[in-house]
Amino acid sequence: MSGISVVLVDDQELVRTGLRALAERDRDIAVVGEAATGRQGLSVVRETRPDVVLMDIRMPEMDGLEATRGIVADPALAGVRVLILTTFDEDEHVFEAIRAGAAGYLLKDVSPEGLRDAIRVVAAGDSLLSPQVTARVMGAVAEGGSPDDGALSDLTDREREVLERVGRGLTNDEIAADLFLSPATARTYVSRLLAKLGARDRAALIVLAYETGLVRPGDQPSGIP
Repeated sequence: MSGISVVLVDDQELVRTGLRALAERDRDIAVVGEAATGRQGLSVVRETRPDVVLMDIRMPEMDGLEATRGIVADPALAGVRVLILTTFDEDEHVFEAIRAGAAGYLLKDVSPEGLRDAIRVVAAGDSLLSPQVTARVMGAVAEGGSPDDGALSDLTDREREVLERVGRGLTNDEIAADLFLSPATARTYVSRLLAKLGARDRAALIVLAYETGLVRPGDQPSGIP
């Protein structure tokens, strides 16, 4: 099947119906499965192996965070990317979602176009946090204690520059333009950062950039409105 395949996991049928209509408005996205619980979601994802899972957090039987951990831990689902989509923006949920391995986190008030763009971003291998969520959560990180950049001690100056821009939400192309690099070189630096820092994806790099003080609240991240 051509295009981006998506599975919807949400306990409200009306929400799933609306998400399907919004996601499939453009021909490059197709919903290939739905589930009302995290446990059912795991089963559907294993059966369909979609490109992206739109995952709610609070659901019966198994919540979205546990379901995300199950997807990430399954080697057979290595190509599946989870995008958390919820009405809840509590700090701990965002952190738990990132640590569970989610590639992105959006609130359900995202615009229809923003939702489709988010699906494309995550399917392409990038990570995404909505700007309002990122700003709030990273502010809480900064208030939680003194920054410690010891984790970055093995990075070169250029790698730090790239990580700082990843932390502000820049894409690879934007990083390349900002640092006068080729897009391929920017991608290489990001891949090197993931390996050096033991980070699963860009979302984890964003958190690390804030936790180490490399990026501070007020450095507005880019993202999907």
